[in-house]
Amino acid sequence: MARLLKLAAIGLALLAGTVQAQALRAEVIHWWTAGGESAAVKTLAEAYRAAGGVWVDNAVALGEQARAVAINRIVGGNPSTAAQFNTSRQFLDLVEQGMLNNVDAVALQGGWDKFLPETVLSVIKVNGHFYAAPVSIHMPTWIWTSKAAFRKAGIATEPRTMDELFAALDKLKAAGLVPLAHGGQAWQDNIVFTAVLANLGGRELYLKVLRDRDPKAIQSDAFKQVLLTFKRLQTYVDEGSPGRNWNDATALLIKGQAGVQFMGDWAKGEFGLAGQRPGRDYACIPGFGANSPYIIQGDVFVFPKTNKPEQIKAQQLLASVITAPATQVAFAARKGSIPIRSDVDVGRLDECARQGVTIMKDKARQLGNGEVYLTPDQNGALTDILTAYWNRKTPVEKVQKDIAAALKP
Repeated sequence: MARLLKLAAIGLALLAGTVQAQALRAEVIHWWTAGGESAAVKTLAEAYRAAGGVWVDNAVALGEQARAVAINRIVGGNPSTAAQFNTSRQFLDLVEQGMLNNVDAVALQGGWDKFLPETVLSVIKVNGHFYAAPVSIHMPTWIWTSKAAFRKAGIATEPRTMDELFAALDKLKAAGLVPLAHGGQAWQDNIVFTAVLANLGGRELYLKVLRDRDPKAIQSDAFKQVLLTFKRLQTYVDEGSPGRNWNDATALLIKGQAGVQFMGDWAKGEFGLAGQRPGRDYACIPGFGANSPYIIQGDVFVFPKTNKPEQIKAQQLLASVITAPATQVAFAARKGSIPIRSDVDVGRLDECARQGVTIMKDKARQLGNGEVYLTPDQNGALTDILTAYWNRKTPVEKVQKDIAAALKP
């Protein structure tokens, strides 16, 4: 009888744990499907499970498709527990239509106001309420170079200016390599443009064009040079570029078949999976010059509206877990991002990430990406114009006029 009672007690304890885990079931929609991304998202799932929850993974390839699935589920009355969005105005409509739960209690307890950059706070905090939990800080305009390709082309040092970059691209081309590894997708074209605007135009022109949408700045000679430089880079891509995924472009650098890529720091996840290390196999350049702008991008989870107590608890637990210091370091080490908070031990991060953390301490270098300053419609219109210009012969003056019209205040 004593043995039976003991077994019954164990069974009840296990049942209680199962019920609690079921109550904390969290279905998470995200678009982290590339190799390095998949490895990174597992750290979030593991941390959530360790906290007593059940992570239900719903990975949907490509950001636009994942967001569309999440929104359709919300509108259809069958929302997921959480959904990935970029750190941008992509989910503002959902907030304004009352379709998201806030996580104010978690933000207050965690002191988010104290450690998050203003650029991130301005997006996730709407009318005094926190409607998204930040997962990462990415910088989309890193310049990556392949050490093997540079050796083949006889390039001894990494480029420090735009002129030196073009000189390196010429040497790579002469050596029969792909000078610029690029995926011909609209969002990737936009990354190259943003990198040129930040490095050639500097902070002032960047803000005048994207934040202020100043027609005079857009029609200026300085912005004209930005567009011409952007177009010049297109002459260094290979015939396989159109439609290529970003990670396939990174693979060209990993194999030593291409020399340079403009891409966010998530590319490090691919280098890492291939066993490559920064400084030894590849170089990471955040920008040209000690004062080059550091563009802040990133990912957040939003929490669709629900009145179910167990789902609200799951949402709050998820928000707490993903913003915790230990989770942040583990995720950043796999993803290639930097932690959203400065009160963490960066010893586990690679030299590129540590460089990013150091730069982030200088608020004068922090800038939001275009999606922070522009509405989704404006950003989409700008991207369409840039992609058309990248792929076709269009007078630069017409492009300036088209951008001024698309971003008209």
